[in-house]
Amino acid sequence: MLRFNRPAMSMLPAAGGYRSAGESLSGPLNGSPVVWAFGVAAAATGAWIIAADWIAAAGIVVLCAGWRYLRTADGPPVLAMAFTFQWAQITMGVYYHALTGRSLDTMDLSDYRPMVLIGLGCLVALLLGLVLGMKVLVSPRPSGDPRLANAFTWSTLLAVYVGTTIATGTIQSFAWEVPALTQAILALTYARLATLFIIFRRLTYPRIRWGWIAVILLCEIPLGFTGFFAGFREPIMLAAVALLGVFDRRSVKHWIVLGVLAVPMLFTGVLWMAIRQDFRHDFESQVFAESREARLKRITALTGAWLNNDHTELFEDVDKFVDRLWVVYYPALAVSRVPQVLPHTNGVILGRALTNLVMPRFLFPDKGEVISDSEMVTQYSGVWVAGAKEGTNIAFGYAAESYVDFGVPLMFLPVLVYGFLIGMAYHWWLGAIRHRDLAVGLATVMFWLCLYIFERSWVKTLGLTVTMMVYLGGLTLVLDRVLLWHSGGSRSTRPRRAGRRRLGR
Repeated sequence: MLRFNRPAMSMLPAAGGYRSAGESLSGPLNGSPVVWAFGVAAAATGAWIIAADWIAAAGIVVLCAGWRYLRTADGPPVLAMAFTFQWAQITMGVYYHALTGRSLDTMDLSDYRPMVLIGLGCLVALLLGLVLGMKVLVSPRPSGDPRLANAFTWSTLLAVYVGTTIATGTIQSFAWEVPALTQAILALTYARLATLFIIFRRLTYPRIRWGWIAVILLCEIPLGFTGFFAGFREPIMLAAVALLGVFDRRSVKHWIVLGVLAVPMLFTGVLWMAIRQDFRHDFESQVFAESREARLKRITALTGAWLNNDHTELFEDVDKFVDRLWVVYYPALAVSRVPQVLPHTNGVILGRALTNLVMPRFLFPDKGEVISDSEMVTQYSGVWVAGAKEGTNIAFGYAAESYVDFGVPLMFLPVLVYGFLIGMAYHWWLGAIRHRDLAVGLATVMFWLCLYIFERSWVKTLGLTVTMMVYLGGLTLVLDRVLLWHSGGSRSTRPRRAGRRRLGR
């Protein structure tokens, strides 16, 4: 069984106090800048040669910069993971084509290169904003009090996990019956994911308990497949974040472990793309939609049939998976039409998103419905796509919206400001929640969900961010304070002032 040298956000006794898990016991967090620069240059040059495209080199530089500057010593690597997921959605097709020689529809049907560059520009702006925000508001160091390391015992934590897992479906159904509070109620269901991450985090220190991690994933992945959306993705990513929190980049074993974890990520993604259309079609039956057992049987049957396909069809499914994850097709069409065919909107789209943000539905029940992403795609990309009438929504994305609003280079300013605010919020939440496992669990789930999707519109990005912080963050803050009050921690863990004297001396 593997033993890792560095715990994730745990308190390690050290001379003169405690040290956080982000401080490597085997060297600096980011290493020598000179060595890093040479390594990045070598990797970028290799990518350029293999892909015969300098955009591949630019993508490597952006990715490496994200991991260098977002891997902080005071929290899990969730910002770097979310940054990487966005990066994959922008660049994956370039590298896939270079490694396999297989052409994708996005390459054949659009001028994808300008949009890839715009997407990388958005990532640079987001990275700069996050780094500046975290520098402006520095997170306080963990107190080192062992009583604040864990808010719950194992038995309580497992009970909360099982209870929230069972109740999630009922809560989600109830949320749609209360339109004014739908988003608030749905945000609270993410407490299950925070609980799940806390479990993964505890299972990685002081030693990795692979058996239990595997058992949880073997339960979570099939459970995620029974939903209408790809709910299996988050448990895998949360497990990856927990493992990366104790990752030693100089250990070959650790690289092998990450490679093994990548297998279910790729397999489940390709499988979902192959079977989701047939699976979702069955949701038209009310009996099927309300029976998890029926959905699980259907998933099992579809998976078996898919595995029996010949290798040609499997390669085609991999192409579809990559093309779906590489979300630049519709934005690329819009870039080719604006401003040549349609003019820039001068901030109308972003203004509409901000207006929606300051008018919550529970205060403004008569507020109109948000414009469908599909309508925006049809208008600016010049192609018809399925929309609300067909029961679906084709995403456009904040980058494409910013381009339509302002064009280059002003389009990067809203992304920079959003990243700046998120960077400050990240450090604020890590400092505001006193129990370390609650702080790390909340930060991981909240900032992963807010940041990992490149194709999410501004109105949904801003709405989800505020909703998560107000409701899920607020609930966690209240819980943290109640636990402190119950244990007397608010008094016993308060730092003493220097030079304080007792009266009467």
